[in-house]
This record gives sequence, structure tokens and C-alpha cells, in this order.
Amino acid sequence: MLTMNAVGLFVTDMEKMVSFYRDVMGMQTDWAGDVNAELSCGGARLIMFGRDDFEAMTARKYAYPNGRNGTMELSFDVADFARVDAEYERVVKAGATPIFPPTDEPWGQRTSYVADPDGNLIEISSFVREWEGWDSP
Repeated sequence: MLTMNAVGLFVTDMEKMVSFYRDVMGMQTDWAGDVNAELSCGGARLIMFGRDDFEAMTARKYAYPNGRNGTMELSFDVADFARVDAEYERVVKAGATPIFPPTDEPWGQRTSYVADPDGNLIEISSFVREWEGWDSP
């Protein structure tokens, strides 16, 4: 039986992408300039490999999306609707490309989208209208 292990991204600029996900999105990593990187957030893992390095390793050429990548998304949950707005503004100011501003959806979610430096879509959302617990990061 297969067990999902991680989501992987093939990236154009490893240093830029690791910096973005570490410094802007708050993921943890001990990357030290290696050919691949592993980042984590909560129980999720994101692995990265340079596009050129992957093509050299597999001796194949691949087609990559040009511009915004609408084939997948990385989704980050936050504590409540207000935090969606705050995190969206924070990551845009830190360099993410705004795609879709925070919006209340009819299914009870407040969602927003930004793009990372390679154009991959990132959702920042919550299904919790008001947070009654501790002040989350």
C-alpha cells in the first residue's frame, strides 16, 4: 500500500524558493545549499529539487508551466477569517504575488490566493469565522 510522503516542487531558483517558503511562509528547514531541500510545516512536508538538476538526473526534458501554475495549489490553514486577511497582506508585502484577495465563500470558507516566485499557487484560508482560543502565529 502506498503512503503519501510529501509534495515536491521542481524549482528554477532553489535559493529564492527556499528563502520564500522559509522566510515568508514560515516553513522550517535546515537546508544548507544542497541540490534538494526539505521544508516542513505542521505535519506536512514540501520537498524541492532544481529543474535543471532533475532533468540531468533523469536524462529527460520536461515541460514546466510558464507564468502562473494552475495545475496545483499548496494550501495553508490559519486560525480564523481575520487571520486570512492578515496573512494575505503580510505575504504580499513580503514578496508573494497577489492572485485572489480574501473572500468569503458560500461553503463557509474565507480563502485567498497568492503565487510564489515560480508561479505556484498558494491558498491561505480558514473555515473558522472567529477564533476563541489562544492567539495563533
